[in-house]
Amino acid sequence: MRSRHQRDLHAASFEQAADVYDAARPSYPADAVSWLTEGIDGPVLDLGAGTGKLTAALVERGFDVTAVDPSPEMLRVLGDRIPEAEVREGAAERIPSPDSSFALVVVAQAWHWVDADRAIPEVARVLRPGGRLGLIWNERDESVAWVEELGELMDAGSASFDDEADPVLASPFGPIEKHETRWVQPLDLDGLLDLARSRSYFITKDPDAQAAVIQSLRRLAREHPDLAGRDTFELPYVTRSYRAARES
Repeated sequence: MRSRHQRDLHAASFEQAADVYDAARPSYPADAVSWLTEGIDGPVLDLGAGTGKLTAALVERGFDVTAVDPSPEMLRVLGDRIPEAEVREGAAERIPSPDSSFALVVVAQAWHWVDADRAIPEVARVLRPGGRLGLIWNERDESVAWVEELGELMDAGSASFDDEADPVLASPFGPIEKHETRWVQPLDLDGLLDLARSRSYFITKDPDAQAAVIQSLRRLAREHPDLAGRDTFELPYVTRSYRAARES
């Protein structure tokens, strides 16, 4: 298990790559967003919003969205791209909002970065009674052979903080419901390389190690039988979504 210090270093690394993160990372499938927001009538907090991949989908559905992230650079990109959202600097452990402000708090691709013991009471504080917490992750489907090799070449396993186990939420949240979506993201070679460049375990490598990763991914695209000769690739994902209501 990685230490809290190591997690913090990786989490902070995105400040260096906000633009490439925004260009390379996929959004979230429509049915997953629909499931997270089902029955919600009221303002939404996108916590750990990054450059606004989920924020954009929520705004498009007509929600009043506040986006919170610890990275000023990520929020700069989000604010430029989604002016309809209110942007605030903060974190799950110190949410810059009054009590009972939101009907829904969502955390996309970020719950594994937080200190859950501190974040859960903070999320509960800003939720209205009966409000909901939603968590969502896009994960590469490594049951596909070339995708598994992609993860190995990026050295994802050595520094990945995405927990394979389902999240656990303490009181005052009730039972967790789960939803899965399988889908594909079309990418060309530049998009595939930028996807690697957007990962914390790439950003925190030294320049020589980064160059070696890029070289190995170019070789994968050139030589793997499922990819060779193609201008675009379909990168398969499994999106895991979770939701739980605040019970008290």
